[in-house]
Amino acid sequence: MAASAGHLRPGRYLALFALIVIVLYALVFLTGNHKPTPKLGIDLQGGTRVTLTARTPDGGQPTRESLNQARQIIERRVNGIGVGGTEVLLDGNNVVITVPGEQGDQAKNLGKTAKLGFRKVVANATQPVVPPQTTPPPATGTPTSGAPSSSAPASSSAPAATSGAPTATKTGGGGAPGAAPAQQQSTTPAPPTSSTTPPPASSQAPAPSDGSVDADTAKEIQASKAVRQNKDLIGADGQPNQELVTQAMASLTCAPNAKDPLEGNDDPKLPLVACGDHDTYKYLLEPEFLPGTEISDANSTYNTQNGQWVVNLSFKSEGTKIWADFTSKNVNQQAAFVLDTQVVSAPNIQVAILDGNTQITGKFTQAEAKDLSDILKYGSLPLSFASSDATTVSATLGLASLQAGLLAGGIGLLVVFVYCLFYYRLLGVLTILSLALSGALVFAVLVLLGRWIGYTLDLAGIAGLIIAIGITADSFVIYFERLKDEIREGRTFRSAVPRGWVRARRTILASDGVSFLAAAILYIIAVGDVQGFAFTLGMSTVLDLVVVYLVTHPLVAMVSTSKSSFLSNPRNLGLGAVQQLGSQRKKSASVGRANVKEA
Repeated sequence: MAASAGHLRPGRYLALFALIVIVLYALVFLTGNHKPTPKLGIDLQGGTRVTLTARTPDGGQPTRESLNQARQIIERRVNGIGVGGTEVLLDGNNVVITVPGEQGDQAKNLGKTAKLGFRKVVANATQPVVPPQTTPPPATGTPTSGAPSSSAPASSSAPAATSGAPTATKTGGGGAPGAAPAQQQSTTPAPPTSSTTPPPASSQAPAPSDGSVDADTAKEIQASKAVRQNKDLIGADGQPNQELVTQAMASLTCAPNAKDPLEGNDDPKLPLVACGDHDTYKYLLEPEFLPGTEISDANSTYNTQNGQWVVNLSFKSEGTKIWADFTSKNVNQQAAFVLDTQVVSAPNIQVAILDGNTQITGKFTQAEAKDLSDILKYGSLPLSFASSDATTVSATLGLASLQAGLLAGGIGLLVVFVYCLFYYRLLGVLTILSLALSGALVFAVLVLLGRWIGYTLDLAGIAGLIIAIGITADSFVIYFERLKDEIREGRTFRSAVPRGWVRARRTILASDGVSFLAAAILYIIAVGDVQGFAFTLGMSTVLDLVVVYLVTHPLVAMVSTSKSSFLSNPRNLGLGAVQQLGSQRKKSASVGRANVKEA
């Protein structure tokens, strides 16, 4: 038999709910930034969303392991920006970066493979647009003492004298590339034959939506690799094959907007022909002798000697040994710092560098130097990526979206309020009070989740909250309709409350359980905005049970036991007609029993 309303002790339930609310809001105001504001997504506060499509040299599907590794590295790069509320997730074979606020432009560069390698320079050539030079180009700055110099490079066969004398310190450094060796330089490469010229990078087809590389792009990568990474570019004696080098350099387009199909896809074990020095020079490079994975730290500083921003590198123990051995054996030779198949610096080595520290210089701006140091610090990506989509939402548009979402939620609440007041009257007031307390609970949880797990509220999340209003109101409707069923059977409002609650809570649990299960499945199988919708829907469903058990039922029980004539009047509770029908049925049943007894 169900417990009576008097045995419920509703005050304890209400006190427990009040304690939960007090604790939550104490955490809101006493932790984090002490402000009761949830984190908003880019569609509400503005920001940038970048979609990166993975590319593999053979055009096949990237492995899940490599994608997860790439996501983790990009996430470390994003966190290095220092912008809160950032998000990096996998969408199939794509990596989606979301950066709220006005610093999203930096996210567009986070997909760089940052595949850094160190190669020895064999030869270089100026671009056709650069006037032929009979003397080596001047250095771009004063070379750092004891470091790779920015003065004229030496030939691989006959080193030229350097212009600066080294001193005792060895911090490492690099500058603009010098002139090519006289016997290897070609200022006007001969036109390539049609059989060796790869398709231009601008003809690359858009990447497929599944994240794989299309066949044309894969062929373009392979064709470019066959020409620019031909193993016969450098002979066994270390001398370049002039015919193959001329063809490779002629097939390479060095321009600011030219897309290199080999970007991040070059083979470190083969020679390489690459652009460098802001697309002014073309280089012939030996196979990689030191990988960028041997870098332990990187930071950007301003070099007051040459007035340039530089990137300082520190090597790990093995990298220090390799670098020291190379610089010891190749004094007055050029070493190229190759980043994503682009030579960012090709300094001349003045003295051996034994302490594992060096510099990359390349006429960087402050932002470029910091971006490069951050990318090198957090490691290179196991895949190369192409930016297939970049969406920027202004703060004004985000504010308009937020206002539209709040307006939709307000209209939804108003409709529910009007319906409850019209149909349930005083019980409708209890519904409105329960919804208000539920809203306060949800808001506090959203603020705390934004601080603890970085959850950001977006338009899809607001849609989930609006739908949750209906789910919460539906729980009240189920309860109240069960009360009506009990009263139709002739029971009083006081005796109907415990019986109606026992029956209603089963239905409420089943209904909310189905809603939560659907939201959980949707969250697991979905990505992006749909996950935000499923998250808020599931969270609101759980909090609905808390409100119904700790607020709505105890309040109805308090009203049923109230001695106030206003509160206990069934007409004021929207139960007048139902109670009248129950009284008629009870009276008819009594008359029927009396007639049977007389008979």
